[in-house]
Amino acid sequence: MAVFLTTAAILLFYDTLFGSRTALKLLSRLLDAMAPILYGAAMAYLLAPAIDFWERHFFPRQVQRARAEGKLCASGPRAVSLALTWCLITAGAWLLLRVLLPELYRSVLQLIGNVETYYRTISGWVQHLLETNPTVEQWVIAQMNEYYDGITTWLRTELLPQTKTVMFAVSGGIWQMVLFVSDLVVGIIVSVYLMATKERVAAHCRKVVHGFAPRTWVKWIFRGVHRVDVIFSGFVRGKLLDSLIIGILCFICCSLLEFPYTPLVSLIVGVTNVIPFFGPYLGAVPSTILILLASPIQALYFVIFILILQQIDGNIIGPKILGDTTGLSSLWVIIAILVGGGFFGVKGMFFGVPVCACLYSFVSFLTRRALKERGMPADTAAYLVDFPAPDNGGGEKKS
Repeated sequence: MAVFLTTAAILLFYDTLFGSRTALKLLSRLLDAMAPILYGAAMAYLLAPAIDFWERHFFPRQVQRARAEGKLCASGPRAVSLALTWCLITAGAWLLLRVLLPELYRSVLQLIGNVETYYRTISGWVQHLLETNPTVEQWVIAQMNEYYDGITTWLRTELLPQTKTVMFAVSGGIWQMVLFVSDLVVGIIVSVYLMATKERVAAHCRKVVHGFAPRTWVKWIFRGVHRVDVIFSGFVRGKLLDSLIIGILCFICCSLLEFPYTPLVSLIVGVTNVIPFFGPYLGAVPSTILILLASPIQALYFVIFILILQQIDGNIIGPKILGDTTGLSSLWVIIAILVGGGFFGVKGMFFGVPVCACLYSFVSFLTRRALKERGMPADTAAYLVDFPAPDNGGGEKKS
């Protein structure tokens, strides 16, 4: 059995790195098939606190009576809580879309209609730059002459043949959007079932852990799961709420300041704010360029406004909502974002921080436990001056 498992692990490792990656393809197909279930589990995980809130504040007696009778939950209050939660989500989404979508549609139409004007503006800027800087003009002409043949060849041999591929990609993207919406609808149904029976689902998970894990591991597994839940729930829910608040504040303030493309800019700022640390800058750059094409002075005002808004978010709104849920320093946050984004793109930039926080917490736990077994202090400040040696029975520390 050991030889078989070792050989299988070597073959799997080789196939994953250098072969046809069969295991990764099977995993990808499995994830695609389970997409509705994963969407439903994610929605149930995010909305579980809302269910607990309704039951705790509006149906405390019914819940206590159900628990006294040995039931996992009170069916009546749970159904009402589910209905209230989804009604509020539906009403909020409808109100947001009713306000945002028409304005967003008008902004996109305005942007498309002003493309020619913006082209002339940019062309005028470039022409003025070349006329006032003869050296730059000569360099640009030399570069254009040098690369003219290459660009012409690329247009004929690469771009035009790929037009058909692009059209297929666009149609495929529309079909992917249809599949996503259908998976999302099924996911909502799954989330309702999961939230209605969340105590039973948790009981089944605990049963599996008790059945397969050694007894000495059970306590540590539950402590680890609780720690991961605290980190992920605090960060994901808090960051989504924080980004929604920032998007709404940006929409209100930009409307009052009469910035162009206010809905589109607010949507970009709110969505990119989900990404920690780099998100505000990723959203501010394209938004500033859009406003710059319409009015340079308003673009300057927008940059000042974004700086003020991000200071308010970083010092007031963010700490109030998120707190210190991750326990990571700024350096580790940057590392987590860069590594996660390098491997998994935007999703990695978002989930890299909580994943890194979980790994950091696990390594810290192992380090503290190892130091405790060696009789050495776990406080980092003890290692700033000299390196303490473990106790040798007398309790004295040796440098």
